[in-house]
Amino acid sequence: MDNLPPTVKLVAISKFHPSEYLQAAYEEGQRVFGESQVQELQRKVSEMPDDIQWHFIGHLQTNKVKYIAPYISMIEAVDSMKLMAEIQKQAAKCNRTIDVLLELHIAEEETKYGLTIDACRELLKEGEWRKMTNVRICGLMMMASYTDDSDQIRNEFTLASDFFDEVKAGYFANDDYFRERSWGMSHDYPIAIECRSTMVRVGTKIFGPRVY
Repeated sequence: MDNLPPTVKLVAISKFHPSEYLQAAYEEGQRVFGESQVQELQRKVSEMPDDIQWHFIGHLQTNKVKYIAPYISMIEAVDSMKLMAEIQKQAAKCNRTIDVLLELHIAEEETKYGLTIDACRELLKEGEWRKMTNVRICGLMMMASYTDDSDQIRNEFTLASDFFDEVKAGYFANDDYFRERSWGMSHDYPIAIECRSTMVRVGTKIFGPRVY
């Protein structure tokens, strides 16, 4: 992963990989790791160095937020006001501010989570998030359709990128922290970077096939 521009952060997707793989990446200088299972994450946090930034990348159930609130750096897939309210509650208990990304559902696959662009507009317009002093919305995340059609992937990333500009101008124009565009994975991250991604989530290219 030497070909990333300096403006793009690499989130090493380490879920289902053993801690020794993470340690090897850590020794190469990697500090941001993405996990999607609460128990696996808790175990790895206890085994790995303290200066790692842990991103929760999967679908997060509200009843699991309390377990990761003390140490999580970013929750990348916030797809409801209910989840954001729970993150606020648990972050406040820990006297922390937790960074989050709003997850968009743009891909054509039904299995993916996330807010439609219209639902995301509505959530922001309603403004309940403004009262949440322990949650900081830092940008948007999405996954493109899993397809070999690079034009379709590019169109989906471009749609997300254009929507980012709309949200930035409408709600976060003066907030430097609202800057993350988290799209791009092992198979499509070069296109994502062309489409202004600031954060790519790569696992297989770093760690090889998953160990189950």
